[in-house]
Amino acid sequence: MAWKPGTPLQAVFFDIDDTLYSTSEFARRARANAIRAMIRMGLKLTLEQGLHELDEVVAEFTSNYPNHYDKLLSRLPRESHEGINPAVLVASGIVAYHQTKFAELFPYPDVVEVLKLLARTRLIRGIVTAGLTVKQAEKIVRLRIYDYLTPNAIFISDQIGISKPNVKLYQRACTDTGVDPACTMYIGDNPRFDIDPPNRIGMITVRNRRSGKFRDQEGETMPDFEINSFWDLLAILREKFDVKV
Repeated sequence: MAWKPGTPLQAVFFDIDDTLYSTSEFARRARANAIRAMIRMGLKLTLEQGLHELDEVVAEFTSNYPNHYDKLLSRLPRESHEGINPAVLVASGIVAYHQTKFAELFPYPDVVEVLKLLARTRLIRGIVTAGLTVKQAEKIVRLRIYDYLTPNAIFISDQIGISKPNVKLYQRACTDTGVDPACTMYIGDNPRFDIDPPNRIGMITVRNRRSGKFRDQEGETMPDFEINSFWDLLAILREKFDVKV
């Protein structure tokens, strides 16, 4: 644990996925909508079969792989889509996924409320996230949180060439914004990627246990604090760091 009572706070950095919104729940809904759309276009399988196979594709090729639905079709028996142009099936899945983004990609309500309050303070408010540049930047825009962030405090792993769990990613965020790691807080959900690395450079760590596939996993080190909502975070900032919000 890095935090020592009385440590002044200069900056707060946030993970995005399963911290500012429920990535796992959103992905499940969006993938289900994609499979339903492909079935409506003539794909011959059940929703459960399609989701199972798509989940395997994502697990094997990562969520950033650009051709999930093409790969899905290549794994299915030929008779499941015989006589149907595969490009139409793929397009229907992509369109349905993106329509779900338009309709359902929102931050947790308390995230917005707390970020609004923190924007009134002198704290640097930033993002440290792993993923593709455009994909992660799109989330910041769609979640409508950019106005509450410090513009030069957004660090996307693909953009700067350093990814989690490399401690250099967190060090870069501190160095580029001119803050001391010991006076900088990081909030994330993945114990191996969001807690262990910043702990190693002496940052103040907060583990979000609200949602996500890492909720019940443990890392090598312990966070300084744990939260289940951003109201919990606000209480910590007020009570432990005397942040006036």
